[in-house]
Amino acid sequence: MFTQEKLNELRPNFRGEIIQPGDASYEEACKVYNAMIQKHPKLILKCMDVADVISAVKFGNEASRGNGMMVAVRGGGHNGGGLGTVDNGLVIDLGPIKYTRVDPKNKTVRVGGGTTWSEVDHATHAFGLATPCGIIASTGVGGLTLGGGIGHLTRKYGLTIDNLLDVEMVLADGNFVTANEKENSDLFWAVRGGGGNFGIVTSFLFRCHPVNMVYAGPTLWDIDKSAEVMKFYRDFITKAPEDLNGFFAFLTVPPGPPFPEELHLKKMCAIVWCYVGDEKNVDRIFEPIKNFGPPALFGVMKMPHPMLNSAFDALFPPGYQWYWRADFLNDISDKAIEENIKFGKSMPTMLSTMHMYPIDGAAARGNGDTAWNYRHSKWSQVIVGVDPDPKNKELITEWTKDYYDAIHPFSAGGAYVNFMMDEGEDRVKASYGENYKRLSQIKKKYDPDNFFRVNQNIKPA
Repeated sequence: MFTQEKLNELRPNFRGEIIQPGDASYEEACKVYNAMIQKHPKLILKCMDVADVISAVKFGNEASRGNGMMVAVRGGGHNGGGLGTVDNGLVIDLGPIKYTRVDPKNKTVRVGGGTTWSEVDHATHAFGLATPCGIIASTGVGGLTLGGGIGHLTRKYGLTIDNLLDVEMVLADGNFVTANEKENSDLFWAVRGGGGNFGIVTSFLFRCHPVNMVYAGPTLWDIDKSAEVMKFYRDFITKAPEDLNGFFAFLTVPPGPPFPEELHLKKMCAIVWCYVGDEKNVDRIFEPIKNFGPPALFGVMKMPHPMLNSAFDALFPPGYQWYWRADFLNDISDKAIEENIKFGKSMPTMLSTMHMYPIDGAAARGNGDTAWNYRHSKWSQVIVGVDPDPKNKELITEWTKDYYDAIHPFSAGGAYVNFMMDEGEDRVKASYGENYKRLSQIKKKYDPDNFFRVNQNIKPA
């Protein structure tokens, strides 16, 4: 692994915290968002700045060459498969590298590699701006961005990577580079969807858009109406104006506000909406939605954009058990709807759920500009078994796997890498499709020894 002598050589060149087993902060530093993942690194290096990252990579390189020690990179720690940590290896933790610098004139925001989306939303909202991200604000910027970035603004403003203008990175050899459309353009293409395979991104520059208040929230229907709702959603959302985003969900209604008491703990189907268009068109946009059904709850209201982005954070705090499966969908057939309903009605715990996110509109444009491979698909589907109690680990895992096995035959083949567990090389290749060969060649150029391999790994050509 590494010697104490080598660690002592690192200390004078490292401003952040060096954590080893037995240290008071070790157990807390090991924790990641998904408590189903429990790994114990030999060393955690919490980096304060780029210089620390360079030192950590060089240290990891030497340890890896000596004994093949695995190196993981952690941003927000939200990765479903726990790929931000590793047993008996080195974790390079970017958590302390938090900053946001908004340029309101040019409508951009520069973000540190350890920043979370809640911090970005807070900074940009003050200027009436936002950049597309996910749906849980405690998620790290780095992991979500490098995998693609699907969320409430996808149909209007595209994926997160479609709004990425520039990255600063530390490569596997410890060199620091900038990548954008003009400089290291091959690397820039690869990191937009290729995950953490090519280096450690210490800084992101995003394009922002004028987003302040949105009309957003859920519409809920009884689960027995799921077939009608899914067919309505399937036909409606692909023809809706791009100002409107909505994702379909099976869920159990949380037992608290803003939900009425008569709906508490009921299994229901839902569409969660976000409208960013002209306020004078709100009634017209939502009229067909109100008229369909009608819904048991029409929960759409005017709210600040950060409020929508953080709406699920209290339901899904760090430390719960999670098991994920995912697919891309070109269509939602009637037969697929039947299979989905079967498992939607048998959700094993209150927090277990299934979401279908639309990826048409702005996200469908720009194919070839990035490594993200499924712009021709219409939805990204994710099934998650979730529960706070470790005793229910097998229950939620079995439900998720069975659900996935039943509906995978109706899929487009691959999955959004941010929704995948550690599922093996074939699944990674299926998710990158025709882009995998080019990604593999770029991997060989920038990381020929596969130093960055604790991820949805793309092997060097």
